Amino acid sequence: MAGWHAAGGGEAAPVVRAAAELELFHAFCLIHDDVMDRAATRRGQPRGTPSGAEGRKRAGDERARAWLGTCSAILAGDMALARSEELLDSAGQLTCRRTALRHVVEAMREEVMYGQHLDLLAPFSPATDLDTALRVIRGKTAKYTIERPLHAGAVLAGANEPLLASLSAYALLLGEAFQLRDDLLGGFGHPRRTGKPVLDDLREGKHTVLLALACQRADPTQHRLLRRLVGDPALGEDGAAHIRDVLEATEARATVENMIVARSTQALAALGAAPCPPATTAALRRIVARTTERTA
Repeated sequence: MAGWHAAGGGEAAPVVRAAAELELFHAFCLIHDDVMDRAATRRGQPRGTPSGAEGRKRAGDERARAWLGTCSAILAGDMALARSEELLDSAGQLTCRRTALRHVVEAMREEVMYGQHLDLLAPFSPATDLDTALRVIRGKTAKYTIERPLHAGAVLAGANEPLLASLSAYALLLGEAFQLRDDLLGGFGHPRRTGKPVLDDLREGKHTVLLALACQRADPTQHRLLRRLVGDPALGEDGAAHIRDVLEATEARATVENMIVARSTQALAALGAAPCPPATTAALRRIVARTTERTA
């Protein structure tokens, strides 16, 4: 919606179906991402396992119930993807703008799949590999969560290339800051606020910028601790506290906080130079604060 108004779009009805299409594609990505991450909850709710006596009777043992939940999640994601495609095809836009929208959406799909694939491969690279961690958040988050949705709305309103470039300068920096905040919440957040367990990233051994920085700076004792605890599926709160101590002692946490501030500041500067209407600029400024200063 912000991209639509940034390009001078008027009454919002024409862009609503495109916005809904992106929401359904986002749901598809989240559901399948949770399957790959073996995440038990999302937004404070179970990811989708049968409950109650009938569910237990039908599903059998715990392993069968878990598998049923996984299969159900895959199907739900597939359905969200299919419905998003239907909405895209039914968007009532001029042919030239619908074609431009499809180009943006197709690019977004390729970028997020590539970023997700990099994320899957990241644990096989050295724990100190900061470049790979940054490439993952650029493809998996920055482009798909911020840049391409802005472009989608803008092209529907007839945006030119200079405006799209200005939106990209803002969006990519903000998207990186958003994911860096998410990584910090994955290690230091509170489950009641984030809606998901804070141990998941550490148990999975997720290759984040936060952990890459810690591994680069750790002394031999800290290295041994990280190798022993990060990626342990049975990691408990005591072990997680030891990992957090290392993240603090190596100043990895402080560095990521500084990276968030720097990218947020640069995003705001890029937004200030973008040829957007004042109301849209104000809305995009609020999005910077909501995505980078959040606690959930």
